[in-house]
Amino acid sequence: MTDNTKDILLRIAAVCILLSAMAFLFLPEVAPWIMAPSVILFSVMTVTSPYPGESIRGKRLFNIQLFACVLMIVATYLMFRQRNEWVLTMISGAVFLLYAAIVLPKELEKEKNKNKNK
Repeated sequence: MTDNTKDILLRIAAVCILLSAMAFLFLPEVAPWIMAPSVILFSVMTVTSPYPGESIRGKRLFNIQLFACVLMIVATYLMFRQRNEWVLTMISGAVFLLYAAIVLPKELEKEKNKNKNK
């Protein structure tokens, strides 16, 4: 699968996750059924595109992304059970993903510059 296709699928899954979280306010019976395939798609795309570099920090950030995906899966389960804790779990996963999304490209760039100077 090309990087462009993976990027498009990740974006679609992310938008569906956001929409299902908002839909929970109005359609709490339907929202988990939108959330589940979206989280599965997002998690599969994340797992199948590992960190390409060699740095320990980059690998740790990728593991943080994986942990965030697990939190989103748990949030989906809680959403199916109509437990309000799904919101806290989803926010925790989102914070971890946001942190990794900000720091991971910087780490990859730093590693490329370090290898380029050798």
